Amino acid sequence: MLLKEYRICYKIGQLYMISKHSHEQSDRGEGVEVVQNEPFEDPHHGNGQFTEKRVYLNSKLPGWARAVVPKIFYVTEKAWNYYPYTITEYTCSFLPKFSIHIETKYEDNKGSNDTIFDNEAKDVEREVCFIDIACDEIPERYYKESEVVRDILLIGHRQAFAWVDEWYDMTMDEVREFERATQEATNKKIGIFPPAISISSIPLLPSSVRSAPSSAPSTPLSTDAPEFLSVPKDRPRKKSAPETLTLPDLEKKATLNLPGMHSSDKPCRPKSE
Repeated sequence: MLLKEYRICYKIGQLYMISKHSHEQSDRGEGVEVVQNEPFEDPHHGNGQFTEKRVYLNSKLPGWARAVVPKIFYVTEKAWNYYPYTITEYTCSFLPKFSIHIETKYEDNKGSNDTIFDNEAKDVEREVCFIDIACDEIPERYYKESEVVRDILLIGHRQAFAWVDEWYDMTMDEVREFERATQEATNKKIGIFPPAISISSIPLLPSSVRSAPSSAPSTPLSTDAPEFLSVPKDRPRKKSAPETLTLPDLEKKATLNLPGMHSSDKPCRPKSE
């Protein structure tokens, strides 16, 4: 297991940035589909927001990978956001055993808290990376096919700061409405038309069901055909089709002196009586 800690020194701006950036990076057949976005309550972390998204990125893969993965390839993102603490999990439709588990905490300091995750025992194993969203240079590889997590975080949070004039005066209700409208527009943009996304203030499921996971689960894959593609079991047989097909008995045909069909180069003449 690889353990890496990224520190970005900077609630509403993040939500605004994720929605707008997802919309800008989406195109027909590619992008971020919002499957679920609903509030919930966790017994340990309190009130939060659960989201499930599918990121379609087949065209982002290198050529050799596109040759072996399915045409409809996506990454599932499940996030439990109880700001200032969030849990995010990523699983892959093509590799169900592969997963990434991310924990995020927000504090008002300069990234100086070395025990923010209370994991002193793992200090030897982890690598800490500081990200300056204002001054860090964007690596040249960002403009190529290969991308790394650090570059994605740098670009995303730099955009959040660049859009500060757009979200600075927003309330939480206003940014949630912006989320809903932008997510529906993004789903239509990539060609997926699910039911309208509902962002309400009442949890749809009990908190015991929506509790955050202790580890990243694998997204189950179904091999069953959709209901509209399956053949009905009680479909009636066509009346014109016989139950069985009986072939003629050649020996019986010969004894009855029945006429047969044949081909010949000689002209056929009627037999005189």
